Amino acid sequence: MSGHRIGRTTEDIKRELTAIFRRIKDPRVADCFISIIRVEVTNDLSYCTVYFSVIEGMERAKEVQKGLKSASGFIRRELGRSLHLRHTPELIFKATDSVEYSANINRILNGLEITDFDEEEENDEA
Repeated sequence: MSGHRIGRTTEDIKRELTAIFRRIKDPRVADCFISIIRVEVTNDLSYCTVYFSVIEGMERAKEVQKGLKSASGFIRRELGRSLHLRHTPELIFKATDSVEYSANINRILNGLEITDFDEEEENDEA
């Protein structure tokens, strides 16, 4: 399968998973905001690794991962129905802390005191 088709299929899977996650009724998954970070599909479409993050932190993400694993049959069936693939890949969910990491970097950057470059030049000349 060509790289272009794999890339397009990966984006389709990511888009559909976002919609499917909203329909999951498992309480471990239903009451949190899941952000899909990256989706990796093998060349033969037999496995799909979904990297996701949760705003509430890594402990909550591990709990969500258990919920997604138990709902993987439902998710896979819905994915197959919506994408009309000949073979729907087996889903592997991996939690990451990238949203929490990004939020921490944002807090650090917001805490920096930024001075205007023109003001520094005026102070140096005086």
